Amino acid sequence: MSEAPKPPKKAQPAKKPHTPHAPRSIAPAPTRATTPEAEISDVLTSVGPRLRALRLTREITLAQLSEATGISLSTLSRLESGQRKPTLELLLPLAKAHGVQLDELVGAPTTGDPRIHPKPFARGGRTFVPLTRHLGGLHAFKMILPPGEADESCPPDQRVHEGYEWLYVLDGRVRLRIGEHDLELTAGEAAEFDTRVPHAFYNVGDRPAELLSLFGPQGERLHVRAKPDTAP
Repeated sequence: MSEAPKPPKKAQPAKKPHTPHAPRSIAPAPTRATTPEAEISDVLTSVGPRLRALRLTREITLAQLSEATGISLSTLSRLESGQRKPTLELLLPLAKAHGVQLDELVGAPTTGDPRIHPKPFARGGRTFVPLTRHLGGLHAFKMILPPGEADESCPPDQRVHEGYEWLYVLDGRVRLRIGEHDLELTAGEAAEFDTRVPHAFYNVGDRPAELLSLFGPQGERLHVRAKPDTAP
């Protein structure tokens, strides 16, 4: 007996080619909008700690700063602690006393321009050109010492203070007296020393002497030493 014919198989639908899913875009997390009022508030809040750090860096007391600026001790103390809102009338004499620009004193937001626009100032007949603009840490200056600023028969008194200092003579002749050492530095020579050792330096030439000075109260030092003057 012959078998019954089997029914034809149903045609299977063609499989669709696999395509990877497109990555889903993830929206960035919302950020808090910074308003001009918030920026101003942040700047004013940072003034107190900056004033205190600058004063401690320069190693002066509130009483000395009060005498230099005419601002009362209580006002200066409240400014540093953030209990007193800084005003232009208070900040201008403080910037002048510290020898810094007003925008540096308040920590104004940077504009992205890395250039420094130094403003020279004079102290004791010497001209200082700031080469750094940040408070605290290491400071760099170009110094111009006038000729005849010291009498060789009566040299300036040696002074001491915390920190380290590095000098590099650009032009002229500079006499460095540090402890029992008496050195003469000329263009291209450098010296570094602990400023807790009694020291003094001054121009001994007949024209202005120019030098670079790096110093900081935390003991930063560059290991460059000047050769002693071998002339009799």
